Amino acid sequence: MSFQIQLQPGEHQFSISEQESVLDAALRQGLNFPYGCRSGYCGACKCRLLNGRVDYATPPEALSVEEMDQNIVLSCQARAQTDLELQVNLLDANSKLQVKKLPCRVAGKQKLTHDVMELGLKLPATERLQFFAGQYIDFLLADGRRRSFSIANAPHDDELIMLHIRHVEGGDFTGHVFNHIKEKDILRIEGPLGGFVLQESDRPLLFMAGGTGFAPVKSMIEHLIAEQAGRSIHLYWGARAKHDLYMHDLAIHWATQHDHILYTPVLSAPAVTDDWTGHKGLVHEAIAAEYPDLSGFDIYASGPPAMVQAGQSAFLKQGMLRERYFSDAFEFQTPKES
Repeated sequence: MSFQIQLQPGEHQFSISEQESVLDAALRQGLNFPYGCRSGYCGACKCRLLNGRVDYATPPEALSVEEMDQNIVLSCQARAQTDLELQVNLLDANSKLQVKKLPCRVAGKQKLTHDVMELGLKLPATERLQFFAGQYIDFLLADGRRRSFSIANAPHDDELIMLHIRHVEGGDFTGHVFNHIKEKDILRIEGPLGGFVLQESDRPLLFMAGGTGFAPVKSMIEHLIAEQAGRSIHLYWGARAKHDLYMHDLAIHWATQHDHILYTPVLSAPAVTDDWTGHKGLVHEAIAAEYPDLSGFDIYASGPPAMVQAGQSAFLKQGMLRERYFSDAFEFQTPKES
């Protein structure tokens, strides 16, 4: 059995099953509910019940008897027993999330291609890291240095923090990740950080990713899919050769399963064995060729600084509004290694 939840203020409505919490249902459908630990201890996800009835598997520790009498509910633990109407202030891109310093455990690592490693991090059981799609975390190293990597999973899928780490030639930390870090190792992180996040808009979206700049773009697109916003999305992903498109099949899947999503990979130096018949050259040039008028688009660019800068210069000449260009340039030889 499922129920409907209506939010106030606003017009948001979403469905919930008997087996999931209010918070899980909201996050699954792309709504930015406020939350903290997701374990019932911190109280960050409190909201007010205006109509309907909820129940808890066990009495929530973060709610007092007085709060329950005032119809305050803990969304991370509350299960719907009827249709609900809730008063909650959703987070938007301008909201400030709590930045935390936390220990984490390596939950797994998987080579995605010859020079890209997917690293999964598990936080303590009483902690969750609430973040916006597109943000990043810093690793806090013993000598005081930091290394920054974008979060590749969407905010609603936060059981693990997933990172795409490219092996940088001469990079001590990325070399350590590839050659020495193992499952169950303990690391320290700080986050969420960064302002490369989705902005409120109904304009069609162009995403331009270069290399592991795909990671924050992946988070954004998966969030938009969960949100069911239906905004037109065209992803361009630039790489040297086909094997550098390390999640090529996933991007194809998005485009196949969703009519409002297009995917165009662009290779600058395809290998002979790639037998490549798709777009060749620089990724920003492919966008400029297909969209001579960019005045109506929001454009999100993530990847090497040269790509981000070249894109901005070219797109401005084709009518792009400067304030609708959002970017995250990965500086490979600075503390932001990813």
